[in-house]
Amino acid sequence: MTAIQTEPMVVRADRVPGAKQGHWTYAKYAAIPDDGKRYEVVDGVLYMTPSPNRSHQGTALLFSIHLGTHVQFAGLGRVLPAPFDVELAPGVTMQPDVIVVLNANLSIITQSHIVGAPDLVVEIASPGTAGYDRRTKQDAYARAGVAEYWIADPAARTIEVLRLESGAYVPTGVFARESNLPAGVLPELPVQVSQFFA
Repeated sequence: MTAIQTEPMVVRADRVPGAKQGHWTYAKYAAIPDDGKRYEVVDGVLYMTPSPNRSHQGTALLFSIHLGTHVQFAGLGRVLPAPFDVELAPGVTMQPDVIVVLNANLSIITQSHIVGAPDLVVEIASPGTAGYDRRTKQDAYARAGVAEYWIADPAARTIEVLRLESGAYVPTGVFARESNLPAGVLPELPVQVSQFFA
């Protein structure tokens, strides 16, 4: 009999001491002892996210390299890879896979975390995080005013670009292979979509 294989997924972290679900703040979240797990807070509820796999990490590295080259080294802003906390609002703390903050907003970056909305966040989806990335995180990023949200899919080797308009994300398109991403909060990058994937 073949064993059923399941993907690790995002789950509520109901057994972590520190606060009742629905009452997690950044201070309580930041006080969780380092147990090797990744956590995020949405509307005061603590979630545990799965450890990234090799494909995820390779893709995150390539996003950091390309965005670092074309944003940070070009003097347009800062690029920060995970894990780095983003306190979007009271009771909402995320750890995007890659964060871009342009020069006009650098004051939101503190030594310990970001307080406010970055200009761009990139999430690298996996089967266990796709629903969370497309619903829970997407809604939280939109409410906080994150201007652009990219969802990268290493399995399909695509990047979906979402832009904030009137408080909601509007899809710009799903880009693949030799496509370049359209200019938005960043100038058009001279990087083909395929180059973002390991």
